[in-house]
Amino acid sequence: MGSDFDLVEFHADAVAIPSHEDVTEMRDFLLETLSDAGMAPEVDEFGNVLASRGRGDDDGTHVVLNTHIDTVPPHVSYDRDEGSDVVRGRGACDAKGPLASLLAAFLRVEPSDGRLTLAITPDEETLMTGAAGLAERLSADGYVVGEPTGLDVCVGARGQCEGTITIEGEGGHAASVPAATNPVAGLAAVLEALERYDDASGSGDTDVLGGPKLTPTGLEGGGAPNRVPGRCRLTFDRRTVPPETSESFRRDLQAYLEERVAGARTISVDLIRPDTPFPKAFVTDEDDELVRTLRAASGGDVRPFGAATEAGFFAATAPTVVFGPGVLADEDGAVAHAEREYVAVSALEAAAEALEDALSTLVTSS
Repeated sequence: MGSDFDLVEFHADAVAIPSHEDVTEMRDFLLETLSDAGMAPEVDEFGNVLASRGRGDDDGTHVVLNTHIDTVPPHVSYDRDEGSDVVRGRGACDAKGPLASLLAAFLRVEPSDGRLTLAITPDEETLMTGAAGLAERLSADGYVVGEPTGLDVCVGARGQCEGTITIEGEGGHAASVPAATNPVAGLAAVLEALERYDDASGSGDTDVLGGPKLTPTGLEGGGAPNRVPGRCRLTFDRRTVPPETSESFRRDLQAYLEERVAGARTISVDLIRPDTPFPKAFVTDEDDELVRTLRAASGGDVRPFGAATEAGFFAATAPTVVFGPGVLADEDGAVAHAEREYVAVSALEAAAEALEDALSTLVTSS
């Protein structure tokens, strides 16, 4: 069934379609591709694209193939020099490259002793409501999440959340507000406390994921150079490891800052978009059959993934790995999310072949 699917052509067309502001055109393209291949895809209430192959009962192994169709701004146009192995453009490796490889394997494998589900989300780069919805709906024996891993099999990733630290104090004329109540002056103590937070709090770590990471990312406050604002705000990014959750981290950081640096000022810690899901940390056993099978097929290393991913939503219920062509960064710096984003066509094909081999082992009779 997958013999008519042209992986390289699909990837080129996908990268050429902007999906940094609206995924509608890209989703329609994916639906059309699946329909042309004889599938009957559907779009669920969260905007996810779903298609299945194989047995519809609960017997046999069920593997879900997941990645996303949205990209980060700005759009970078598709580019490939004649005869070159390298494709450039937004989404080339994150994650339209993994999508092309997953889709090729999905269409090539004929499940005879199990089932494959393709589950493609619309908002991995923003809210992740699609993945959270899938985690509630799907039941599977294993998940392969497509991201640029350099064909390594990634068995874990730290979770991630974002938030703000608001410092409130006395606003007024710069000549009269004392330093002890000046919110901006309080930033120094807060930033110093953040540097010590992980050591002071005894935050957990794992052999696979390493320790958590707390990073200040932005400042907001003030309007006139001769006036002290009544408040200022610091934004942060938090990479979590078990057993920490986004909410437990928020509570712990609030208490930590209140005890050490609040003084005459008021400090409050809040999560950004608290009503939307945050990616969760996860670790899959390296000895799991899914890991061993995909590693044998790809020849890659087994390691943690270096960025936030939807995989944590699925790993709570079944073994989950992150796998795909392309890299997050190379010796020259960032690749994914960068102006220079690229992927090698040979890597797309190698990923598809590895996935085809592994899935054939898992969902077809020997």
